[in-house]
Amino acid sequence: MDHKNKALWSGRFAESPAEIMQKYSQSLDVDWQLYKEDLQGSKAHGKMLHRIGILSEEELQQILKALEEIEEEVNQGILQPKISLEDVHMNLEARLIEKLGPLGAKIHTGRSRNDQVATDYRLYMKKAINDIKEKVLLFLTTLLERAEKDIDVVVPGFTHLQHAQPISLGHYWMAYFWKFTRDLKRFQAAYETTNVNPLGAGALAGSTLPLDREFTRKELDFEVNSQNSLDTVSDRDYLLEFLFAASTFVLHTSGLSEDLILWSTSEFDFIEPPDAFCTGSSMMPNKKNPDALELTRGKTSGVLSSLYDLMINIKGLPLTYNRDLQEDKRPVFHTIYTVNMILDVLTPLIAGIAPKEESIAPHLNKGFLLATDVAEYLVAKNVPFRETHEIVGNLVQYCIKHHKTFEDLSLEEWQNYCPAFEKDVYDILSPQLAVDRRKTFGGTARSEVKRQIQEGKTIIEVFNA
Repeated sequence: MDHKNKALWSGRFAESPAEIMQKYSQSLDVDWQLYKEDLQGSKAHGKMLHRIGILSEEELQQILKALEEIEEEVNQGILQPKISLEDVHMNLEARLIEKLGPLGAKIHTGRSRNDQVATDYRLYMKKAINDIKEKVLLFLTTLLERAEKDIDVVVPGFTHLQHAQPISLGHYWMAYFWKFTRDLKRFQAAYETTNVNPLGAGALAGSTLPLDREFTRKELDFEVNSQNSLDTVSDRDYLLEFLFAASTFVLHTSGLSEDLILWSTSEFDFIEPPDAFCTGSSMMPNKKNPDALELTRGKTSGVLSSLYDLMINIKGLPLTYNRDLQEDKRPVFHTIYTVNMILDVLTPLIAGIAPKEESIAPHLNKGFLLATDVAEYLVAKNVPFRETHEIVGNLVQYCIKHHKTFEDLSLEEWQNYCPAFEKDVYDILSPQLAVDRRKTFGGTARSEVKRQIQEGKTIIEVFNA
């Protein structure tokens, strides 16, 4: 057996694994990026071993120095991992033993790869989630800025993709502000679930050594220690929570992208997306395609699949560790990358959108957007709503048949359908005024949009505090 490259667990075996088995079982193409967290965990574990008397001060300092040197070797590309050593943990430990001999082998005292990978992964995820939260906060700030900028722009609101009622464009942006605020809270909840120290759980049952888990908890800046070693080794709930938060996030970015794709078509022509996030056609020189938005919509499927991937992976796994769990990183790392890319693209894209008010204006005269306002006008005249609904529905039919809008109707025509109509009915036939009449809490009135914006700013201040 090649003792230089043999696995650190090889004592039980008479021969090395087959070459194809080494390729099949390695995880270095994924977990090598955990090297900083693995070294961080080893430093904390080494300090704890010194604290309980297993390492002397001199031994600890040698180990800490060697771990620093190994990190620099990885940073500079000098230390390249070996597939024969399977994973990031074995490669780094083997290098430590190369540098320090038997002393390097002491670092694994009281530790298993099972709690080691859990520690590395949680440390990595804490940073990854915090990075995403910072980008979400920047995205939310951009939505607030858009809402303030576009508060006076009136656009049709839609249900079933049919013209429904006029709304402030600022109100539209705030709708997504609240959706993404909930996503931010979900990412925060995932962070809290992640912020648990697993080190000391061992392979599955803890250790006979007097390991000081509270020391490593503080050293690694975890909020609490895990409560049960069996649960600790098998737990992937924190990853599911992150993937669920990411899934709802991309569902929201997909819906937003779909709206903006439609709004940028010549049929709608509500907005002009920034050139920097569009592409042209290789054949048709007239084309301006909203590729960034389409890609955002398309990347949703990969993130949703990542959630299903991990759920299916852990379905029915017996306690505690099973090698299936090695496959928990690919979907998560893919999701982290995708969510970061989406935020890096959408934030400047949204900031650069230009509303086209002249093109929007004709749409405000389509679909009888003020039909509900007319019905509620009659309600104010003491006509029961169900009657007003039918009256206005008949008026709409009349207008369609005679190619008229509400503004085109004479007072006589109004009164033919209901004598309660008076001259003041013309005063309500303004989309801009209709927006401001909707002053119910959370409505589209500009006063309400301003309130929402102020609350949004407070939320961001709290998260940034």
